Amino acid sequence: MQMEYGIRANLRQVLQQLLQVLLVGMTIGMMRNVVPALAETEFGVPRGSFMLLAAFVVAFGFVKGAMNFAAGRLAERMGRRRVLLLGWLVALPIPLIVYFATSWSWIVLATILLGVNQGLTWSMTQTAKLDITRADQRGLVIGLNEFAGYVGVAIAGVVTGYAASLLGPREGLLWFGAAVIGLATLLAWLGVKETLPWAHAEVKRHAAAPAAHALRPRYPTGISEQPTTREMFALMSWGDRRMAALCQAGMVEKFVDALVWAFWPVYLHQQGVSLPGIGWIVGVYGFTWGGAQFFTGKLSDRIGRHRLNVWGMWLCGAGVALLPLGHGSAWWSASAAMAGLGMAMLYPNLSAAVADIAHPNWRASAIGIYRFWRDLGYGIGALGLGAAAALGGRIETAFWFVAVAMFLSGAVLHHWGEETHPRLSPAH
Repeated sequence: MQMEYGIRANLRQVLQQLLQVLLVGMTIGMMRNVVPALAETEFGVPRGSFMLLAAFVVAFGFVKGAMNFAAGRLAERMGRRRVLLLGWLVALPIPLIVYFATSWSWIVLATILLGVNQGLTWSMTQTAKLDITRADQRGLVIGLNEFAGYVGVAIAGVVTGYAASLLGPREGLLWFGAAVIGLATLLAWLGVKETLPWAHAEVKRHAAAPAAHALRPRYPTGISEQPTTREMFALMSWGDRRMAALCQAGMVEKFVDALVWAFWPVYLHQQGVSLPGIGWIVGVYGFTWGGAQFFTGKLSDRIGRHRLNVWGMWLCGAGVALLPLGHGSAWWSASAAMAGLGMAMLYPNLSAAVADIAHPNWRASAIGIYRFWRDLGYGIGALGLGAAAALGGRIETAFWFVAVAMFLSGAVLHHWGEETHPRLSPAH
């Protein structure tokens, strides 16, 4: 069977996968507004308990990071579709756990299951689309993927804010979560195709006629054709300086998302903002991030990944630093938009840079290990910002911690990293 590559040639499956990642984003988004804002009144978290408040994001980060690592290896053995379905099955109990929660430990348990779900499903939507599209479309494809996912996050934040106001926080989350997860599971079962054969065909095509390809990536050298898990982990984490630079940047940028998830709703609630108002301000961050990725992913296919990644780190950090320096919805929304724009510049293009220089034989593993380090940033970042707020005695200290970390990480990426686009930096 002749495998066709490209968005147009595989439009139906690309659209199916985009719908999947929209629902993946809505699943995590339902936990990012109401739950932290009402942690004290609804779930019994004492006021000022910054480390306890951050605990559910810490749990999510470590679990999702581990599942990203596992998802890449599983996908090369089981196939992408089975891993996607497994991720949705794990998510089915989450709305019920939140509804019946009697303490914050129940929320932590729900978030652990959410981490498993996100690690398996989001990884597979990205990997599957990379399987069936061309190398010169990777920035656009990942931009579309993250656009759909983070628009889903933002939509869920706004909708659950209103649902909680109308139905009550528990019942609103129950019905919203059950509808989203149930629909996603059904669509994954009925509409998603297995894309592993495209990856296998790409390997054969490279082996048969490598000189025929106009785009010749600078793959890492000194790695076996079918690398072991240990070999892959070493390559991504320290063996290749470019991959290591991308992994550390991915990890630190998740400090921002940990802050947005755990502390932005709490900070805004303390300033007297209503639940729907919190949903809209945090939604500005999500909508800007999601919408701009539609353009920044495609832009990186033209001008390269490296500059967008470095400047995105610095712009996002500036937005985080500005948010607590002013007051009022306009100021908070503008700061959120700046952070979202910086995130849109870096987020799809860090992944695209990894995909640029990852061989098709082990691309799913490389993406999985990058995503392991990236989403470990939820856990490490939540610990760091919780400790910063506790030591500083005020929630604003967490904002300064994250902003400084983003600036320093961007500097490391600028120094260690390089352009990876095969057209702009081809193999010799």
